[in-house]
Amino acid sequence: MIRLILPVFIAFFAIFGSATVAQDTAYIQIEAQPNLRQAQERARAYGNAFDNVAGFALGAGWYGVVLGPYDRNVIDGTLRQLKRDNLIPRDAYIAPNSSLGQQFWPIGGIQRAIPQVQPESRAIPETPVVAPDPIPEVAPVETLRQSRAAEAALSRDEKRALQEALKWEGFYTAAIDGSFGRGTRNSMAAYQTEMGYEATGVLSTEQRTELMDNYTAVLAALGLETIREDEAGIEIKIPANLVAFDKYEAPFVHYKPTDATGAQVLLISQPGDRASLFGLYDVMQTLKIVPSEGERSRSETSFTLRGQNDTIHSYTFARLSRGLIKGFTLVWPAGDDKRMNRVVSEMQASFAPYGDYSLDETLGAGGADQQIDLLAGLEVRGPTRVRSGFYLNDAGDVITTAEAVNACTRVTIDGDTEVEVSYADADVAVLKAKTPLSPPFFAQFGDTLPRLKSDVAAAGFSYEGVLGAPTVTFGTLADVRGLNGEETRVRLSLNTRASDTGGPVLDQSGAVMGILLAKSTGAQQLPQDVQFALNAGAIANTGVAVTTATTNGALAPEDLTQRASDITVLVECWSE
Repeated sequence: MIRLILPVFIAFFAIFGSATVAQDTAYIQIEAQPNLRQAQERARAYGNAFDNVAGFALGAGWYGVVLGPYDRNVIDGTLRQLKRDNLIPRDAYIAPNSSLGQQFWPIGGIQRAIPQVQPESRAIPETPVVAPDPIPEVAPVETLRQSRAAEAALSRDEKRALQEALKWEGFYTAAIDGSFGRGTRNSMAAYQTEMGYEATGVLSTEQRTELMDNYTAVLAALGLETIREDEAGIEIKIPANLVAFDKYEAPFVHYKPTDATGAQVLLISQPGDRASLFGLYDVMQTLKIVPSEGERSRSETSFTLRGQNDTIHSYTFARLSRGLIKGFTLVWPAGDDKRMNRVVSEMQASFAPYGDYSLDETLGAGGADQQIDLLAGLEVRGPTRVRSGFYLNDAGDVITTAEAVNACTRVTIDGDTEVEVSYADADVAVLKAKTPLSPPFFAQFGDTLPRLKSDVAAAGFSYEGVLGAPTVTFGTLADVRGLNGEETRVRLSLNTRASDTGGPVLDQSGAVMGILLAKSTGAQQLPQDVQFALNAGAIANTGVAVTTATTNGALAPEDLTQRASDITVLVECWSE
């Protein structure tokens, strides 16, 4: 009687107890690949050595190849044994079920659980019973004629879906029309070649299933969902599995990332006219989420911005209609263009502004947490380094310190004027605008040094341009040489800031007596008010053309301040 009951009990447990067992299992992750095709190839390769290979989506565009599932009680020993035998990579690790997403391998099937024996255990079962594996049924190979017949039975929508999937995989570029012409046939053949199949140009039932399963798995991971944002008056489809509503900060509705991808969505909604649209176009390009590299296009009623760097890619679209500007921005991790392009396509197709209103301009305004480097809750892209400089001539050439422009990919003066380095040595650099400028005044250099202890003034953007105008700091001439007797330096007694570096130092007559140098950063720390400048003679000896001042006596402090402000410029170093 026991012999009759035991097999029945074992079969009952195998069927009805599997859910409980699954909760106490885990996998050994042996590889992660950045795209599905590579992950499938690696899973297929590992399948030659192991009979329990599986593959799961990991999120953020990554796919994992795993072994298992293993019972929790034996998985540690199994992992150690496999590493000792050099059967798996040394960095393989235990991955809980909760970390694994949708299964992609084996294709068309679910990985079966395989009973495991703790490798380090010496226990020998008293009566081992090994049930033979069932002989798998081999499906007959579908002939080309059968594939054509199965394809002919597809509906127009199913054919469109296949074209969408082929386009997603990068094999199809023509219209999604549900008509299988030469372009579709060629894309099918290219797909078959890539996947290792015979290139017939007609997908078999198995190949169509594989293609569509992979495609729908990716779409499911994105969770594309149509939302209706009533505050902004916008209906649009967004990747709801990756972003969630965060806050209103006019003119934006913020959707923050919910997983490691870091994806973000902004909805744009504000009143305006063409000037407002053009202003928004300029403002968006100052944000960190819109990197400076990328295509820009603008018309009278809309604009598009693409930005990319090593970290993120972004896409922005905005349109002016009936006195309202509405649009969206998608921010996506770099290196995942295929999924990003799919999401952008869905957002464009579904973007539907409605209503005769925009986002309330007071939403998110004010509060104690406002910052100068934030715009409506978004970080403004800023320069790597901010220094000062001053005009040398009436063409607008600017001199600053060499340190100010070291290792910059781009240099601007006064916020938006791009300049190039036309001369540089160890101490100074001369900047030339791409188009000539017309400065209100330029430097007039003194031909003699003033007396010791006489008053001097240093001009510079002490607060990195926050005040919008240079600051003038007054002090005295402490020595006509450097601390080590350098004839090219003068020592000053005044308190300046790092961003004042490169600005002019003037005597009481308004003549420039030198260029302010950076504070020493060596091991020896000098008193706070000790500063140095490269004198006018040293500047002239570099070959830089200078104009000699005509001395007209001492200027009033307010006139000296105006003279210094007229020649001083903000120098910004960018490393984008």
